[in-house]
Amino acid sequence: MATISEHEQNSIDQANASGLTPVVFIHGLWLLPNSWDRWRTVFEEAGYSTLAPGWPDDPETVQEAKAHPEVFAHKTVGQVADHFEEVARGLTKKPAVIGHSFGGLLTQILAGRGCSAVSVAIDPAPFRGVLPLPISALKSSSPVLTNPANYSRAVPLTYEQFRYAFANAVSEDEAKELYDTYAVPAPGAPLFQAATANFNPWTEAKVNSKNPERGPLLIISGEKDHTVPPAIANASFKKQQRNEGVTEIKEIPGRGHALTIDNGWREVADTALGFVKRFA
Repeated sequence: MATISEHEQNSIDQANASGLTPVVFIHGLWLLPNSWDRWRTVFEEAGYSTLAPGWPDDPETVQEAKAHPEVFAHKTVGQVADHFEEVARGLTKKPAVIGHSFGGLLTQILAGRGCSAVSVAIDPAPFRGVLPLPISALKSSSPVLTNPANYSRAVPLTYEQFRYAFANAVSEDEAKELYDTYAVPAPGAPLFQAATANFNPWTEAKVNSKNPERGPLLIISGEKDHTVPPAIANASFKKQQRNEGVTEIKEIPGRGHALTIDNGWREVADTALGFVKRFA
């Protein structure tokens, strides 16, 4: 069943009509597509056509998301991956794909399905076979995982939870601004899927890292990330190194999980853009 919205279809049509190489941005949990707005400007100025599709049923604004959190519930990794695959395969040129957090996991899933020309996974959530489980990652996901009923719910973060999981590497004032500007509820199911991936052979949180059609992949890691610490990013990199394509990793010093939206976002965007330029 098609899941692409009219707005997303218009974006696909515009990208195809432009003749430019498209770049698809994929957000993670607790954020919306607007978290990529500044990135899209940078990539468009560099000569790309950009798309930032939502997860299925994503609201248009943070205010709408907070007013109707129930729309986020019941979204699984497989459903969301299929949605973004539909977007990617609707493009006449194979896109570059860039994702953050669970968007980074989805980016790797799409790459493993042969859907991307080049991929950048930023602080990517772990997939089956990625074994490290640092204490900070457990604490970051505890607002969801401590209650099994959250599997079927949409779960917001309090400011204190957001501060620890996303904004630990910025000032208190900036953390509050990021929370007010970007934070929305998120589906609980993907976190349970990632947490149990190594115990479930049929998990949707898995990546075909050996597909020769995967294409070049860069993993970007924030040195101070609590949610996806460097140990997880490095383990993902080691799994991806089995691929015959180019596989690289870059650690950004002093940065937390909010590195795509905080005051240092441009350094991360330029790192991703440099890698994309090499191959697309």
